[in-house]
Amino acid sequence: MKGFTQIFTVSAMNLRNLPQRLGASSVAVFGVACVVGVFIGVLSMASGFQRTMISAGSPDTAILMRSGATSEMSSGLGFEEIQVATQLPQVRRDAGEPVASAELYVIVDIPKRGTDNSSNVPLRGVEDGAFEVRDGIEIIEGRRFETGRNELIVGRAAQQQFAGLDVGNTIRFGQMEWDVVGVFSDRGGLSESELWTDVRVLQSAYRRGNSFQSLRVKLASEDALEALQAEVAGNPQLDMDVQRETDYLSDQAEPLSKFIKGVGYPLAMLMALGAVFGAINTMYASVSARTREIATLRAIGFGAFPVAFSTLLESLILALIGGVLGAVVVYLIFNGYTVSTINSTSFSQVVFDFAVTGDLLVQGIIAAVFIGLVGGFFPAVRAARLPVATALRET
Repeated sequence: MKGFTQIFTVSAMNLRNLPQRLGASSVAVFGVACVVGVFIGVLSMASGFQRTMISAGSPDTAILMRSGATSEMSSGLGFEEIQVATQLPQVRRDAGEPVASAELYVIVDIPKRGTDNSSNVPLRGVEDGAFEVRDGIEIIEGRRFETGRNELIVGRAAQQQFAGLDVGNTIRFGQMEWDVVGVFSDRGGLSESELWTDVRVLQSAYRRGNSFQSLRVKLASEDALEALQAEVAGNPQLDMDVQRETDYLSDQAEPLSKFIKGVGYPLAMLMALGAVFGAINTMYASVSARTREIATLRAIGFGAFPVAFSTLLESLILALIGGVLGAVVVYLIFNGYTVSTINSTSFSQVVFDFAVTGDLLVQGIIAAVFIGLVGGFFPAVRAARLPVATALRET
């Protein structure tokens, strides 16, 4: 009980004296805040990109592409294959018709808003079934495109980032002009970065004949995927691979997410190393400023552990303040901040929001605690070993 009383007394005294060391303490807080802010900020980019890539995917939707194709850009399917695949028993039917969409995917150049720099934007040709396969699609402005006409609907994110995509505008790609007739949302998913039109019109405009690049189908049930894969593999008319849509989108997000994390973690570690040295210097300065106080406490019977603990606690509290400050600032500035980047698998722009998630905030606070503990350990040992007689003689 006496030990706990000493710990409480020394720690309370030390914390009450923090305002007297405000300058040095602020440097430590600022250093930790910067580390946590950069750490969370960089990783929130990867988190937001992943969320955008997979959030609109559905576990009861499958995507079929040419065997060996790693993305829609490298895939190619014929009309006959599409017809055979949509008649398989694992494909859901509505009023006797398969819930499916054969799709074509091309890249068009559109300038970003407020700049003259063009970006690669996906233009997707879809069938009417696309609105049933992707059940999160909602027209939020205007209307759907009409079959057989040069009309576009644009994703909400694409409209916000790229110029000329307001409803009522006419935009030219190559030799063709297209009327923008609607804006759609898709639960914040990847489709919101795209432009959609009738697949037959797109085939004609880009001279693709009767070819497609992918087929999306609703499964008769979530458990039907393996049966569909086996059916496709055993059919000599079909040269296709079958993936669950959520798995496919997750694979598409992985390269960029790994790259961002590969940059973010080492950067945070380097900054954390600097913050640790800053915390050590701050706490050594604190111990030096309290030399006479520490020696007096030891002389009247306080143990070495309470003195060391109070120093470590001060370092931890300063680090926690810095961590919380950095996390709050990054959350207020970056959470929901919209940017666009190149998807390395499709070479097209993906518009996404930074996502400062609860997991990232927790990781940031844990990093702050680590910096505080390491930064306070050696000064705490020095405080505990401070020679009492020598310290009392110091002026």
